[in-house]
Amino acid sequence: MGRPNINISDVSTDERLALIEELWDSVAAKPGELILTDAQRAELDRRLEEMDRDDTLGAPWDEAVSEIRGRK
Repeated sequence: MGRPNINISDVSTDERLALIEELWDSVAAKPGELILTDAQRAELDRRLEEMDRDDTLGAPWDEAVSEIRGRK
């Protein structure tokens, strides 16, 4: 796969963030293609267990996205 011919400095910050979101969504759409190392899987399991023990950790997705998009 070749690298797209994009001069990133010509792309606005909002456009770059939209591109990041689109790229992430495309990766998330095919979770079976994402291969985790044993260390990554162990860390994810540790974080999930921590969140299960303490429901004050984290924020609902909608709230997190709203907060991030509200920053300027």
